[in-house]
Amino acid sequence: MFQDSQNQSFPHNSDNELISGESIISIRNLNHYFGQLEHLELRKQVLFDINLDIAKGEIVIMTGPSGSGKTTLLSLMGGLRTAQEGSLKILGREMYNASKQKLVEVRRQIGFIFQSHNLMTFLTAKQNVRMAIELHDRMLDLDMDAKATQILEYVGLKDRVDYYSDSLSGGQKQRVAIARALVMQPQIVLADEPTAALDKKSGRDVVEIMQKLAKEQGCAILLVTHDNRILDIADRIIYMEDGKLQKN
Repeated sequence: MFQDSQNQSFPHNSDNELISGESIISIRNLNHYFGQLEHLELRKQVLFDINLDIAKGEIVIMTGPSGSGKTTLLSLMGGLRTAQEGSLKILGREMYNASKQKLVEVRRQIGFIFQSHNLMTFLTAKQNVRMAIELHDRMLDLDMDAKATQILEYVGLKDRVDYYSDSLSGGQKQRVAIARALVMQPQIVLADEPTAALDKKSGRDVVEIMQKLAKEQGCAILLVTHDNRILDIADRIIYMEDGKLQKN
């Protein structure tokens, strides 16, 4: 497992702590549709009666064929879409029919990691991470450069803090993306194919960093992947097909 250069854990964030035993993500009878909801003939159902709980510190991997609804479900959990039918609670907040403001508040508590790292090429690794810190008013009085540097050291990029994206390998770019997602110590990390563009070693390093976060910080991780090489890090594997979670 990855060890940071000072052999120390990244500090724990106690904000928005849930009551012990409460699920960080709790879904009941969730349905979702594309198209115009007021016209039944024009809408297509893409998620069917989803029921799922994810606990603090748990790593859940979701697999299934392309087009099965995995990314749609991930986007609902991340507050990127409003839940249309059923109940979807994130950090104890109900997302059914949630306002735009409520969705924004929830998104600020979640770390997102995608296959495409989406780094700003004209910024250094440290500056890319700092951008995420600047979105949080409560952090504006802190030394943001020091905080960004600390998390980059945590993911093994101590010697790449001031490198621009074009000077980093694919695995290093993904580590910057992970640092950006983790810098605010979120209670939830949602990852969509984070290892798809990486070689075996880089992919393993990436998921072991996330695994360490989950165990040390009590962070829940939902990871969507087709990468069979990393299934062993999961506490639980769920399978989605045709918009339905399949029974194990």
